[in-house]
Amino acid sequence: MEYVIGVVVLVVGLLASIGLHELGHMIPAKRFGVRVSEYFVGFGPKVWSRRGKETEYGVKAIPLGGYVRLVGMVPPADAVRPVTGRGWASRLIEDVRAQASEEIHEGEDHRAFYRLTWWRKVIVMAGGPVVNLIIAIVIFTGVLSLYGTPTQTLTVSGVLECVPAAGSTECTDEDPVAPAAAAGLEEGDTFVSADGVALESWSDLTGYVSERPGEPLALVVERDGERVDLSLTPATRTAYVYDEAGDVVIGADGEPLTEEIGYMGVWSEVVNARQPLWAGAALTGDYLVQTVQVVADLPAQVYHAGRAALGLEERSLDSVIGVVGVGRISGEIASADVEGYTLGARLADMLMLLGGLNLALFVFNMIPLVPLDGGHIASALWQGIKNGWARVRGLAAPRPVDVARMMPVAYGVFAVLLIMGAVLIYADIVAPVTVA
Repeated sequence: MEYVIGVVVLVVGLLASIGLHELGHMIPAKRFGVRVSEYFVGFGPKVWSRRGKETEYGVKAIPLGGYVRLVGMVPPADAVRPVTGRGWASRLIEDVRAQASEEIHEGEDHRAFYRLTWWRKVIVMAGGPVVNLIIAIVIFTGVLSLYGTPTQTLTVSGVLECVPAAGSTECTDEDPVAPAAAAGLEEGDTFVSADGVALESWSDLTGYVSERPGEPLALVVERDGERVDLSLTPATRTAYVYDEAGDVVIGADGEPLTEEIGYMGVWSEVVNARQPLWAGAALTGDYLVQTVQVVADLPAQVYHAGRAALGLEERSLDSVIGVVGVGRISGEIASADVEGYTLGARLADMLMLLGGLNLALFVFNMIPLVPLDGGHIASALWQGIKNGWARVRGLAAPRPVDVARMMPVAYGVFAVLLIMGAVLIYADIVAPVTVA
């Protein structure tokens, strides 16, 4: 039951995000006088709708997106250069143009979208993605500042009995005694200083110790309100070298690189520490860079996901996932049977997942290809460049950018996105990425 609740919560949150995205388009469009004939969340058959003064609002059966219909996005034939040729592309362009012209009511040509100035077009088309970006910032800020993020403290939550072998966490009879146990460290002790150097964070301590294998250290800990002096000599332990992404670094010989580090054998107590208000925006910036990298690598990611679905390779844990995979992860978060994984922690993780999805929607929609919002933004910017160049040369205002000519490309892009989405859905079913 918890699994289903997790999926439902994610779907509702995603639909709300899509609805707000479309409001980001509709509100400025109406403010600029454009007639908006439809506002729908979802695709396919209508589930519910209500007609307002001039806009039909509603929900459709397939919750995989949404749209607003802005009247007059394609300029009529008399406003642009004629299309030459008789191929399928020319026919498609003319069919799209004719359909768009039919939507413009008698005497309302001034309310058509193509009539807007280029900067108003940018505001309307960027409104949706920007709303998703704002949602991500609000979610990340709320979770980090109100709930907090798991943070290691300088307090000891456990003392290991041994120095386990590299890559292992289990003790055997052959493993030496852990320095922390030998030095008399106890659960609940809080590190104060090392060799007279005040410690501010757990990373301060571990960084200091890891650089001094085999060197005696003078530690001060606080125990039951009193300060206790301890002497500890970090053991020398072989550890794998990791890169910034957290992956093991492989050497030229194909073997994992290792290094000798100092080791104590203690666990840190982890608490939820509330972060400052700016932390959400900072995290958004970090995630934004990562999301752009993922989107840029999307074709290769989908290729490997497809191979994994066919059993030709293992599905990577950092593989891109589709809507089914996102729903699965949300369900696993809600139903995970993990000691200490509280309801608050589950809600925080689901909200962070939703924030990440909104960030992905922002980046994806800003790709400068029609039918995505970024493609329409690019055409509006091109209109602005043409207008500026004509003004500098003292020429008459140029014709509007003919969006209809982009329709063959738009259909091609849509087909590619449909195929990629189908591949990811199939891969998420037969070779899922799991957090369990």
